Amino acid sequence: MKNTSQEYDKVIAYCRDLFQKKMTDYGSAWRILRLPSLTDQIFIKAQRIRSLQENEVRKIDEDETGEFIGIINYCIMALIQLELGVVDQPDLNTETAIKQYDEKIALTKQLMEAKNHDYGEAWREMRVSSLTDLILQKLLRVKQIEDNKGKTLVSEGIDANYQDMINYSVFALILMKKF
Repeated sequence: MKNTSQEYDKVIAYCRDLFQKKMTDYGSAWRILRLPSLTDQIFIKAQRIRSLQENEVRKIDEDETGEFIGIINYCIMALIQLELGVVDQPDLNTETAIKQYDEKIALTKQLMEAKNHDYGEAWREMRVSSLTDLILQKLLRVKQIEDNKGKTLVSEGIDANYQDMINYSVFALILMKKF
């Protein structure tokens, strides 16, 4: 578990650095995005990963790494939107956005550690393609919950699904030995 925590932190440090640089370049323009728009962005990235995994020929010489990183950062944006709500104009400076990012990651990592303990690091025996499929499944669940106006009868909410997608993406990057 100790190794997993360090590997997790290394992946997140890279994602956080990229998020911070994009905040410097673009500001918090993403704050105007409604949750379904963020969900669709994540869906596009997950679909591209699946295509890259299935297609023998690639028109662009890239692997899945950037897409998993994008899923992590878009999920963080979605978690921030869930808490702060959508705005009409960008309203977060980089420092505030990074503080929010760190808070969301801390909660997500705690969830990972609890589940990882209970599941005995089963993810280490999984295929990256299976993690991709689980992300796509979570996205379909989120879309259904969004269509239900955020209401669930017995299921976990949207936030838990975004957290799971972050953790699956981190696991995929660890398995791919990208960090």
